[in-house]
Amino acid sequence: MNNIVVKIEKSGNRFNAWDINGNKYTSQISIGARKKAYDNGTALEQRVNKAGKNYWWSVPMTEFEVNTIPVNTGDIQVPQEHQEVLNYIHSSYSLKPTGLVMNELKWKYLVRSAVRGKNIMMTGPTGCGKTLAAQSLVKSLNRPDYYFNLGATQDPRATLIGNTHFDKVKGTFFSESAFVKAIKTPNSIILLDELSRAHPEAWNILMTVLDAGQRYLRLDEAEGSPIVKVASGVTFIATANIGNDYTSTRIMDRAMMDRFVQIEMDLLDKASEFDLLKLIYPEADEYSLNALAEIASTTRDLVKTDASKVSTIVSTRANVEAAGLIYDGFTLMEAADIALLPYFSNDGGLDSERVFMKQLVQKYIKSDSSDEKLFNEVKDEQTEDTIVW
Repeated sequence: MNNIVVKIEKSGNRFNAWDINGNKYTSQISIGARKKAYDNGTALEQRVNKAGKNYWWSVPMTEFEVNTIPVNTGDIQVPQEHQEVLNYIHSSYSLKPTGLVMNELKWKYLVRSAVRGKNIMMTGPTGCGKTLAAQSLVKSLNRPDYYFNLGATQDPRATLIGNTHFDKVKGTFFSESAFVKAIKTPNSIILLDELSRAHPEAWNILMTVLDAGQRYLRLDEAEGSPIVKVASGVTFIATANIGNDYTSTRIMDRAMMDRFVQIEMDLLDKASEFDLLKLIYPEADEYSLNALAEIASTTRDLVKTDASKVSTIVSTRANVEAAGLIYDGFTLMEAADIALLPYFSNDGGLDSERVFMKQLVQKYIKSDSSDEKLFNEVKDEQTEDTIVW
């Protein structure tokens, strides 16, 4: 008879011990042993000493996972014969929306990962098209889809598990979350937006959901803490900003990152940026659109240098907004002032990033534009050392 092997799961401040069948052993193991096993990423195995007494011994997590019943990924509405799958993947570039700038190799890898049931993490700078790429994949595969912005939720347990309620008639009852309904839907694609901004508690909850060898969610807020298995064919796509350059992001646990294949979205070069802006706003002033592309490209080159004048870049998302303003009759300077400059620091007076960016934009203001006066002239009522931006 095999020994009992348990895995430690963190729930709030609690460290619970469960075996593969959902039996709870928390009360049989000291809090110190449970916490140490959780911190070390190990499982605990029940053994018997020479005196016939039970004790718990730390073992590799593989000892727990080896007993896990593999999840059947099921049919996912794509050809199942290998040659047909190959043809589907390698002809899929035609499914990519025109407005999504993504090279053929990465798009095919994205499609292949979804077809093969991989968890996918889209990484890259803010505003580079991660969410758009994920949404484009959803549309191209024509599968049920669900969206969860984990960076915006203040209560990950309510978002991912559900809530306990009280009613005078029903008494206390549990209502499962939309996320639970999503993982029960076969062949669905679940978008986990801004995973890197999520509360660590959300990561803890998702660990078993995303693990290929487990694929379940424990509803520990519900009576009896039932287990919900992830339905066959479900694909998870996450977006994340990884690195210390992004504010409000957290350093993601390696165990969490290892549950995904990663696809890095690149920043657009100047020509691609212009082509995208022109595609979205074909009637907008071409000179101004080209100026926006060049301004963005300049910031992206500068930020790579040691003595950069700026600490961030003009993102494609911000540039699309600026292009929309130009299309609606705003001048280049007005569009930059509204859509681009707020992302740059105003600290440092005349040496600030904001001033530098205004001077950069001014280079593209045509000489007969009244906007040029906004940069080069000081209003009469102001003192000599005060500049109006």
